[in-house]
Amino acid sequence: MSLSGFILDLCGNRPVAFEYGDHNDNQIVFKTFDKAITANPDAKPIFHSDRGYRYTSKTFRQKIVDAGMTQSMSRVGRCIDNGPMEGFWGIMKREMYYGRKYKTREELIKAIGDYIDYYTNRRVQRNPGVLTPMEFYKKKLQEEAA
Repeated sequence: MSLSGFILDLCGNRPVAFEYGDHNDNQIVFKTFDKAITANPDAKPIFHSDRGYRYTSKTFRQKIVDAGMTQSMSRVGRCIDNGPMEGFWGIMKREMYYGRKYKTREELIKAIGDYIDYYTNRRVQRNPGVLTPMEFYKKKLQEEAA
């Protein structure tokens, strides 16, 4: 079991959608994408990913087109192009995973969910103005409404 699908809004590092799965396959990626679209129906972001088969499939490409988004992909063999997402995984592993033992799948799933809640709502970050990702997001919404 893993946190196989994860979408991060780079404007304020806010987790937008995530899904657990036993395999990192098309279905988990599609499910995560659909969840993000449902939660943010008016968003028209640039969707950046690596060049994995899940993101280069015709079905996923059509999902991008149907959502009115622009697709962006990392260059071949250049993981640094996907730095923000790689950085999130590193922070999460360091802060909630390494050095701990989870006895059951349910315990691990709860720990991941709790961490994502902490990261989103309580962990301040320097880049979006020493705010949590959710505080930054709400501030941007208020500014756009004004």
